[in-house]
Amino acid sequence: MTKDQTKDQTKEPAVALRAATRSYGTVRALDGIDLTVRRGETVALLGRNGAGKSTAVSLLLGLDEPDGGRVELFGGTPEQAVASGRVGAMLQEGRATPRVTVREVVSFVARTYPSPMPVAEALALAGLTDFAERRVGRLSGGQAQRVRFAIALVGNPELIVLDEPTTALDVEARQEFWEAMRGYARRGNTVLFSTHYLEEADAYADRIVVLDAGRIVADGTGEDLKRAAGGNLVSLDLAGSPTEWLATLPGVVSVEIRGDRARLRTEDSDATVRALAARDAIRSLEVTRASLNDAFLTLSHRTRERLEPAR
Repeated sequence: MTKDQTKDQTKEPAVALRAATRSYGTVRALDGIDLTVRRGETVALLGRNGAGKSTAVSLLLGLDEPDGGRVELFGGTPEQAVASGRVGAMLQEGRATPRVTVREVVSFVARTYPSPMPVAEALALAGLTDFAERRVGRLSGGQAQRVRFAIALVGNPELIVLDEPTTALDVEARQEFWEAMRGYARRGNTVLFSTHYLEEADAYADRIVVLDAGRIVADGTGEDLKRAAGGNLVSLDLAGSPTEWLATLPGVVSVEIRGDRARLRTEDSDATVRALAARDAIRSLEVTRASLNDAFLTLSHRTRERLEPAR
């Protein structure tokens, strides 16, 4: 039975974490998360350092085991999915033998899979055709990152897991990388990636999952997250006026003071602006949409407030 036939005959999701927990000593890296990724989805994992992203990736790839709950890929264990070639991974760490060529290392990995992608195709997708005969030890950091990408692809997986995949790539190389990923996803494959580049998550993910303190604090499209965190920003000059009343304005979710300027995150910018006008408080007014970065910071702030003990 081919991988395509297997994919057609089952409705199991590509990824399923059920109440998954993992602790390292007294640190609770994952605190009972539930996450399902459907086949064909491109999902981004966002979170601060220590939020649990790398732990989740380790569990998915069978590099670590949960203390509680379960982890399934295509209805089976991560070990089964990896062994059958249905999962490819691109991790932040790992270096090939420096004396071998790019083609040699990708070809070697291809021979370990039951139904690999043609090596030339993997090299082309990773943007390595012109470097195929170069020794790995002579590659730049960005080129070495592309080699890791080719290694992840050459098994012809249905799911690819990427941990900070565009680290060390310049802007042009990052764009080329994501174009390649779009081509891979258009084949009906599933992509799960973690990143610190919020603009990448917003631009390339069908869905964004935000982790904080080992828990999922948001799950939806980029637009969903922006709306949930307060959809717009209203900025105005204070001119030395008091600020306490700003938080009482209709629609306002949070208030940030930067020097002589206030930034109001609001769920209803029209109502907020009307209330400011009624108070004759419009000075250098500006209304903009909240960015994903704004939403991310708001969600992280809410998590800290929830976890900090009351004083």
